Amino acid sequence: MNTLRFANPEYLYALILIPIFILIYWITQRYVNKSLNDFASVTLQKVLVPFRSGVKTLMKFLVVLSAFSLTVVALANPQIGSKIEEVKQVGIDVFITLDLSLSMTAEDIKPSRLEKAKFEISKLIRRLRGDRIGLIVFSGEAYIQFPLTTDYAAANLFLNAVDVNTVPQAGTAIGPAIKLAIDSFKEDEETKKAIVVITDGEDHEGDLESIVGEAVDKDIAIYAIGLGSREGEPIPVFDARGNRVGYKKDRTGQTVLTKLDEATLQIITEQGNGKYYRGTNTEDELDKIYTDLAKIEKTEFGATRITEYEDRFYYFLAPAILLLLLELFIKDKKSKLFSRFLKHES
Repeated sequence: MNTLRFANPEYLYALILIPIFILIYWITQRYVNKSLNDFASVTLQKVLVPFRSGVKTLMKFLVVLSAFSLTVVALANPQIGSKIEEVKQVGIDVFITLDLSLSMTAEDIKPSRLEKAKFEISKLIRRLRGDRIGLIVFSGEAYIQFPLTTDYAAANLFLNAVDVNTVPQAGTAIGPAIKLAIDSFKEDEETKKAIVVITDGEDHEGDLESIVGEAVDKDIAIYAIGLGSREGEPIPVFDARGNRVGYKKDRTGQTVLTKLDEATLQIITEQGNGKYYRGTNTEDELDKIYTDLAKIEKTEFGATRITEYEDRFYYFLAPAILLLLLELFIKDKKSKLFSRFLKHES
């Protein structure tokens, strides 16, 4: 049985505007009719504006409204699940630990350290085929944003919700984040496991040496991506509307600079049998890590039913375009044939 879903369901909220448009049209037409009636009698109106057609005005409005509705549905991209098959799940387990401390809003990596990291994670999620991915976010504390999963669509939704306000505690708890990832792997499954730490590494907290040692004992590789500059970058401050209003300052009024701590991250990855990458504006470091991980022998950990979906947006976009073209040919005035018909009837 075919199943229906929308690839971009958030666009459907625009359909709420339809009753608003109808109300605006009704109020506008009522005002126009009242103004005409105040200006001239019905008989005089037939002389002054003989070809004015309320029916055609309504037709044009309904055509445009229908085109708008169809366009909204097309943007939501309806998809039909035409094929369901059961496939073996073979892959590796990867936990990404993402730093959400305020320093990650620095803009030495464009558009910011955090946004670059989210962009790379989103690209990786779209590339995954069978590997399980989980996300742990941290600043002063560490939390699981989503556990290991192959539901990549849900993973992207949870990733998009992440910002520096997700974890209220200040700090950079790299150690607790790695520890949480270690504890969140399923030890009874013999999958290959890896942790990817994405951070600027500054002011890190936790007993890193013993935590990294635990990961090594459990055959978990640790990779890291360092985001930021060694020279330091000011931390932007934003107002409630998201506009930058200045930079963070210390108690003496001096601008605070956040610097990349590469030494710590290099030690973590060397001891953790992984590799360190320095983040840049142009390269996709997470993609390089995934290429390394893809070389690991993968393990079968179950089976799942996968539905293949096909886009059907063009079923709605094509009629919307045709209706807009039709609207161009509908004139507000009465046609001569329609006027003659009215005269004949009278």
